[in-house]
Amino acid sequence: MKFHIFTFGCQMNVCDSDWLCRSLTAMGFEQGAEEEADLFLINTCSVREKPEQKIYSLLGRLTSYWKKNKDVFVGVGGCVAQQVGKKFFQRFPHVRLVFGTDGIAMVPQTILRLISEPELRVSLLDFEDYYPERENNWPEKMPAQAYVNIMQGCDNFCAYCIVPYTRGRQKSRSSKAILDECRTLVNLGVKEITLLGQNVNSYGLDKFGDGVSFAELLYQVAAIDGLKRLRFTTSHPKDIADEVIKAFGELSCLCPQLHLPLQSGSNRILKLMGRKYTREEYLDIVDKLRKVCPDIALTTDLIVGFPGETEEDFEQTLEMIELVRFENSFSFKYSDRPGVRAEKMQPKVLEEVKVRRLAVLQELQEKLTGESYAGRVGKIDEVLVEGLSKKQGKDMKFWRGRDSGGRVVNVPCSSDRDLTGEIVRVKIVEAKKHSLLGEWVDE
Repeated sequence: MKFHIFTFGCQMNVCDSDWLCRSLTAMGFEQGAEEEADLFLINTCSVREKPEQKIYSLLGRLTSYWKKNKDVFVGVGGCVAQQVGKKFFQRFPHVRLVFGTDGIAMVPQTILRLISEPELRVSLLDFEDYYPERENNWPEKMPAQAYVNIMQGCDNFCAYCIVPYTRGRQKSRSSKAILDECRTLVNLGVKEITLLGQNVNSYGLDKFGDGVSFAELLYQVAAIDGLKRLRFTTSHPKDIADEVIKAFGELSCLCPQLHLPLQSGSNRILKLMGRKYTREEYLDIVDKLRKVCPDIALTTDLIVGFPGETEEDFEQTLEMIELVRFENSFSFKYSDRPGVRAEKMQPKVLEEVKVRRLAVLQELQEKLTGESYAGRVGKIDEVLVEGLSKKQGKDMKFWRGRDSGGRVVNVPCSSDRDLTGEIVRVKIVEAKKHSLLGEWVDE
């Protein structure tokens, strides 16, 4: 049987889909293109409204395969599955499996059961009271980059966020399991590891912690022989410890990049959001980071049009963007998510106002990104090659990778050698809108 996986949303979903792919392959299933598949798995995201709408559209499209072949079936997982649950069964006859974020560990064996019992439909939606470990089924060699989950869920309950309801309360994974996985990955060829969690800064602070803090975990992972690069995401500003900030100045493999969601530059809106920090505290964190790591690339998340946001609040957000000079930001119009506190908050900001504010914010960010990228010209950095660039020259191959700050760098090379997974020294010669152009530096 051939399977095809659709993945929406965050890196944690990407990590989960990779695990599903390895597990099914180890059981004898074959990964195939959409038009070849008999089994479809959709890993969903419900943080914003648009990804959720995409799921329903996709399920409608997949109905055509089921109408031609009634053996075709779909499993829906992730945050939307946790939220919608068994209602998928009522609306879509080809959906036979619905699994939540804690139920993913049981998916491979459940698929075998569904194949043997054609009339069966199964939901795996219960939250576990521990971090459910999984059998990894590693291949003989891994790509150069890998994600490692260190925790699941979130205890913050920000007013706009559905994550605590769809991924459950925070559950830290044991430090031993994390370190064992990281060592295995490095032995299999991984050069860069990204540690993942809804709020990595609070790792170990829940009842499942084993006494190892996030800062201590960073130092232990960084000490693994053969690991070249280490990153982590996502960080909540209220929980970032001075020891974590200090690590950016002490750990050579910890990349000078941090995604630190701001959400709003207004203290009034931050309080309504339940973010538990002020703009002054956020700026203090930025100052500490740049003192220990002057070249750090800071990115962020921003919401415009949160209920009650005034023009003054929005101007304060723009002011914060300029003060911090974020290298990039992910910005969104506020949208109500079912069951969260902000859903009942008033007054709602008019849609046309949200559209205008988002356009203004993104124009400012584009300007700052351009200035930051222009400032990279002439600098030499190491680039981890991810593969061939989408755009190729007539007489020259272009390779695509990321520098230590996470920026996309395209580099021409006349060699026919496959450079995927190699770390190469590159001099930046030109700044594009969303990427950099580099040239090889002779060793």
